[in-house]
Amino acid sequence: MDIYTSLKNIVGEDNVSNNPEELFIYSRDPGAQHPRRVDYVVMPETTGEVQKVVMLANEKKIPITPLGGGFTLSALVVPNRGGIVLDMKKMDKIIEVNETNRYALIEAGVSQAALQAYLKKHHPHLQHSTPEAPPTVTVVGNALIQGHGHISPRYGVNSDMVNGMEVVLPTGEICTTGSASVSPYWFTRGPLPDLAGLFIGWFGTTGVVTKLSMKLYPKPAYREVLAFQTDDIDSIADAIVDVTQLDLLEDYFLIMQEKPDWMNHMFHIIIVSGHSEEELEFKKSAFKGLFNKFKGGDKVKFVDDLHPALEKRFLDVPPLAALAADFRKGGGFEYTGAILPIDKVPEAWRKGIDISRKYGMVCSYVHQVLTCHSVMFGFNYSFNRADEQDIEITRKALEESNRLTLELGGMIWKGEVAAQKLTMEKMDPNTAQLIQKVKKLLDPNGIMNPGNWEA
Repeated sequence: MDIYTSLKNIVGEDNVSNNPEELFIYSRDPGAQHPRRVDYVVMPETTGEVQKVVMLANEKKIPITPLGGGFTLSALVVPNRGGIVLDMKKMDKIIEVNETNRYALIEAGVSQAALQAYLKKHHPHLQHSTPEAPPTVTVVGNALIQGHGHISPRYGVNSDMVNGMEVVLPTGEICTTGSASVSPYWFTRGPLPDLAGLFIGWFGTTGVVTKLSMKLYPKPAYREVLAFQTDDIDSIADAIVDVTQLDLLEDYFLIMQEKPDWMNHMFHIIIVSGHSEEELEFKKSAFKGLFNKFKGGDKVKFVDDLHPALEKRFLDVPPLAALAADFRKGGGFEYTGAILPIDKVPEAWRKGIDISRKYGMVCSYVHQVLTCHSVMFGFNYSFNRADEQDIEITRKALEESNRLTLELGGMIWKGEVAAQKLTMEKMDPNTAQLIQKVKKLLDPNGIMNPGNWEA
């Protein structure tokens, strides 16, 4: 029996395709990476179907790549060696929301917008950490790539919020991690051995997550944006330390872009929230007082007439902080997500501008502070999708900013294959070897999204 017929027997004729026009869509993503071949696309509806597809792929030694929303921009879900794309969008059930224990149990295809709308309707006092991404991005996919959300400065990145998961292993076994492995409740992942770490950050190379429990948080009634403007790049680290020392913010961005002229400054964008108007006013007053006293108050000024469009961008959930202008008039956009130590931000800021100018780019920055320990520093590049030369320039800028990230002691977030190789070259050799051993142990036939995290 051929592969297509076997897949059709598992998921039904309507849920499998090898039509060139449909494979074309799955062979690329919105970023600047090269398109790649896809042989089959499968859309399972149950964990049992996922299990059967994985067992078939393992038996026939066919590569298989799990896909959520497909918006990583770095081609993480575009197969490197052909095979099957396992599109999880039809597994879109919100199985349970436990309001007392504040978690949601969902299937892998649940989108950010779907969970947000469900909570708004049925549990309006709860929220999940919503990433700055299109609404069709999946909750599970964002957590597995260690994505961040609009309350990450307060609670950490979204992978920190995972309580447990159901996973189909590369050989077809189904396992459950966290409290649900010993309890009917999906409320925590400790104090057991932290098996979630075998699947978070691995880019689908160790298994297919079919269900996941995410922590939920109280949703405040009031929110407001505060903006402070400066041209003093050297003050960034001190400002981040002082702002996070207050421990009163919901979200915190640093933004700058060279066009239009009024945006060609560094802006500290602070989102404050409260469950009462009194709480909100207290926080606003605290931050205004902090910047009034910061470095004598002459280097940072409060923006009391913030542009309404900019204010809306940051008040929206998710915030549209990276709504960059289409500077290249071609609709393409990609960035190096550098996770940097706070004290390295000024150097990255200056050298990032140099990279943009070297490649004829308009510099555009959006950075998010992650708790009080690090910064997601975005080296942003727009390009013309219809211009191969422009795309190649973008790839060169990405490579240079990736190398800069590692030179500064940072880490590349959701890096493309080339960035993964740079990371592993920099990595402690025994750690790199351990990654290969874990992959080999879980995936002896090397079928799971091969090409990623390979030395």
